[in-house]
Amino acid sequence: MSVFPPIPLAEWADTKDTLHRFVQIVGKVRLANAPARNHWWHVPMHLTGRGLTTRPMGLDPVFAVDLDLVDHRLEIAVADGRRASFPLPGLSVAAFHRQLLGTLASLGLPDTLEVPVPFDLPDRTPFAEDEHHAAYDRAWVTRYWVVLGQVAQVLEEFAGRSYAKTSPVHHFWHTFDLAVTRFSDRRVSQPDTVDPITREAYSHEVISAGFWFGDDTVPEPAFYSYTAPEPPGLTEEPLRPAAARWVDSRGAHLALLTYEDARTAADPRATVLDFLESAYAAGARRAGWDLDALRSPTAPESR
Repeated sequence: MSVFPPIPLAEWADTKDTLHRFVQIVGKVRLANAPARNHWWHVPMHLTGRGLTTRPMGLDPVFAVDLDLVDHRLEIAVADGRRASFPLPGLSVAAFHRQLLGTLASLGLPDTLEVPVPFDLPDRTPFAEDEHHAAYDRAWVTRYWVVLGQVAQVLEEFAGRSYAKTSPVHHFWHTFDLAVTRFSDRRVSQPDTVDPITREAYSHEVISAGFWFGDDTVPEPAFYSYTAPEPPGLTEEPLRPAAARWVDSRGAHLALLTYEDARTAADPRATVLDFLESAYAAGARRAGWDLDALRSPTAPESR
């Protein structure tokens, strides 16, 4: 398998819509059972050698839910040694929801979701009623996993270049993106009207980097970076490579490099790292971060 194989959104959009909802359902199980962490770090999924995991959660008993995207099964493992699984292909979202909660209940595990509807998706049909999202192409799901694994390694390398407080590289199930975030030590003053999710996620200045598979607003996979709060003049900063650009996003701006531009470059890994470094330096300079103090000895100098 090549580095960054093609994954055009149009080729697997129906499968992606189904898989996204599967992952949201599992993510909501994690949200309900994992101990809270600062900046919502307890919420995302994490990568395994075969797919995605909630990691261990709960206490009596401890359990984990994994999506095996090579053999295409959902697996539940309980700390006392009990296991259960079922295949993913052929299930509608409603059937997946029913089977997952039923399997959890059969193992004596928590089997309710606080808000059993999709989060921030155009179609918010409750999971239990969603029979129309049922596409599942094994080849594209495995391709999704391969891309996730490769991109994660590049993001891990990027994360290791900084002494700033840095999040894990994790897969957010609500937005279906892979992200890593660096934090400054400066708190952000927020108005009382800010919702609690945003208040906790952006309690400090951040520069976030990541990758997503495309959506209605950006209909192709892409690498991205943003600075929050966005400092004045951010979009005046140059980005690398030449194909990278600043784009409007919900009243702010993203640095964007399409996956196609990255994967067809002579050195895809180096191209993505250079893009992420340029976007980070742009945000850090404009926000007044101490680039030299935050750079690890193995990191290249910001330019």
